[in-house]
Amino acid sequence: MILLIFILVVIVLFGIIQKKTNAKCESNKRLDGQTVLVTGGTAGMGLEIATELARRGARVLVACPFTEEGASAREHIVRSTGNHDVEFLSLDLASLASTHRFAANILSREPRLDILVNNAGVGGPLDRTTPDGMNFVMQVNYFGKFLLTLLLLPLLKKSGNPAEPSRIVNTASILHNVGIVDIDNLKCKKIKFFNFEYYSDSKFCVVLFTRELAKRLRGENVVVNSVNPGAVGTRIFDGWNGLFGGVVTWFFLCFFKTPWQGAQTALHVALDEAAGDVSGEYFGNCHQTRATSRAYDENLAKEVWEESLRIVKFH
Repeated sequence: MILLIFILVVIVLFGIIQKKTNAKCESNKRLDGQTVLVTGGTAGMGLEIATELARRGARVLVACPFTEEGASAREHIVRSTGNHDVEFLSLDLASLASTHRFAANILSREPRLDILVNNAGVGGPLDRTTPDGMNFVMQVNYFGKFLLTLLLLPLLKKSGNPAEPSRIVNTASILHNVGIVDIDNLKCKKIKFFNFEYYSDSKFCVVLFTRELAKRLRGENVVVNSVNPGAVGTRIFDGWNGLFGGVVTWFFLCFFKTPWQGAQTALHVALDEAAGDVSGEYFGNCHQTRATSRAYDENLAKEVWEESLRIVKFH
């Protein structure tokens, strides 16, 4: 009994300390006349990001595969900010065809795209295979945003300039530290022993992709950085079975970050002046930090890039 009380006290104290050290985006930058796209911008952390960018005057596009959720999110953003230039667009990152259609629609109708926030993600023990032959988590968290970003690059390049480059913000995770890359199994079709490996592998690929893309965008007036939002209590844990997912969400909400707190680092990278001067970097708690040392392996990043191009059939 005494041991249990001690453990609970330690957890509570840890939570108090953690909450007090959560950083907040301090930029006051306005985005009037700019267009931003937030994938997964209809719930949780993505909704918080989209709402704040709308509050700053941007035209905001939010994307997800759920029509009812999208309509509700748009209504929430408009009501919260008074900005009516908000639109929901359907996008299923677990489908290459949907990703192509979505990007073609954006390119045909939007005159500019200043900020792309690749926030959409899934977690939990989702080891099913998509119709495109990829692991579901890997396709949504990595291959989908890889393809979407490449398809939207022409518009991002057109919208940026030396004084104000366009920005790409890729949501990674601290779990990228334990991610691995198996080039012969990059789709992750082989069953893994631990289900969370799909998630950590996908986030490691996101960091490698960010590094390689930054190299290829030098001089193109587009910067790209990845962010670790921290442990955030969001619906990403809905994929876990029953009670366990709810307990994890509650624990993270209480002792780590709410969706609003988790959104702050992505907002910092999207808005902060100094963050716009670097590319290919990794941010956590609203400051530039270091990813795992393996993320700086240029040969590995190039190898993953080339295999990813082949997998998503990008020419």
